[in-house]
Amino acid sequence: MKWSPEEIKVIIPIGGEATRMRPLTVETSKATVRLLNRPLLEFPILELAKQGVKEFIFGVKGYVNYKSIFDTFKEGIGFSARYRIKPRVHFKYQPRVDSIGNADSVRINMDYYRIDGITLVIQGDNLIKLNLQDLIDYHLSRGSLMTIVLKKWKDVREFGVADLGEDMRIRRFVEKPKEGEAPSNLINTGVYVLSPKIRDIFNSEEVNSMREEGRMDFGKDIIPYLISKGYPVYGYVTESLWFDVGTPDRYLDAMRVLLENLEEKEMGGKRMDQIKRIFVQGTSPDSIRRRNVIATKYRRGKLKIEGSVLIGRHCQIGNNVYIENSTIDNFSIVRNDVKIVGSAVMDRSYIGEGVIIENSVISRHVEIRGGAKIVGSVIGDNVLIDANTEIVNSKIYPHKIINANSKIHDTVLT
Repeated sequence: MKWSPEEIKVIIPIGGEATRMRPLTVETSKATVRLLNRPLLEFPILELAKQGVKEFIFGVKGYVNYKSIFDTFKEGIGFSARYRIKPRVHFKYQPRVDSIGNADSVRINMDYYRIDGITLVIQGDNLIKLNLQDLIDYHLSRGSLMTIVLKKWKDVREFGVADLGEDMRIRRFVEKPKEGEAPSNLINTGVYVLSPKIRDIFNSEEVNSMREEGRMDFGKDIIPYLISKGYPVYGYVTESLWFDVGTPDRYLDAMRVLLENLEEKEMGGKRMDQIKRIFVQGTSPDSIRRRNVIATKYRRGKLKIEGSVLIGRHCQIGNNVYIENSTIDNFSIVRNDVKIVGSAVMDRSYIGEGVIIENSVISRHVEIRGGAKIVGSVIGDNVLIDANTEIVNSKIYPHKIINANSKIHDTVLT
């Protein structure tokens, strides 16, 4: 069967409150949390858009998710212009019909937008590299109703796990298995290819009964149901990069791996060192001027950088600063004698003199005053941390003020 990327519709269910990612997601959708100085969801969208996909439907539920996604991506014009995609991509949104699970979101949008072709489903918090041609050809060659992208994983307890037959057909699927009950080490990445016949199943009496009971999640409900009824559900095992960015720890893991492995052109910045992966972003005359200042400091030894580092546009970096395996987002100011290791500093943050940040996430519009130390912590948006404060293994929710000389250990400030 012949097909083209332009015919593929991509549905991205984005629901829930992402409580495990808090405080990063108190006021923003998990899909738009900034990672490597861009919205997380931009990675898989760009990956597919570069392969010719033109239509993306955001299956948003709730005000925060809708507002975050729409304010970031709108109709796709800005995204297309930024990445020079012609003809442009189109972004659509789920109408205000609340879904009761990611499968229900897909059902709603397939009906609303009258999708009668192949549908690709990806999750809003997943980072994945896909060979679309190979995946769709695989799906069609097997006459599959649903193809699930699988990946080998060490700790399978938080994922759906598939048991494959020799023909790659899924014989059994266990969602979040208990210790010793996993049928394999192949986990569900949350990426699915659906044949149009799935619409008839979604609208069947049995599935309608499941929906009335509030059961319309792919992993918990729909996949086991399809397998039990004998529908052809196949597994496609990928060796490609994949992350489920579901917690702050996983966020930092994804950041480090992407910093080390993304192709140079994907970093979105100019490389400053031929050996180390050090990139500074910006193309306007003023951002180039600031980038040149950073590059000069680096060459003269006033700025020490180790590992892989990404610095955003219009950043100001002081003297005697040490940065290792970290990202610093746009419009941020880092004063003298600062140390940043294994951390993400999001946009428009202010890092005062002598501050130490290790293995932490600093959200947007945060001010950290001189002498403070942040270790293994997550700081929410618009937080003020006064001088000589110590925060260790803690979570600080947005808009908090932490007084000078405070010591906060193993604490969640909501």
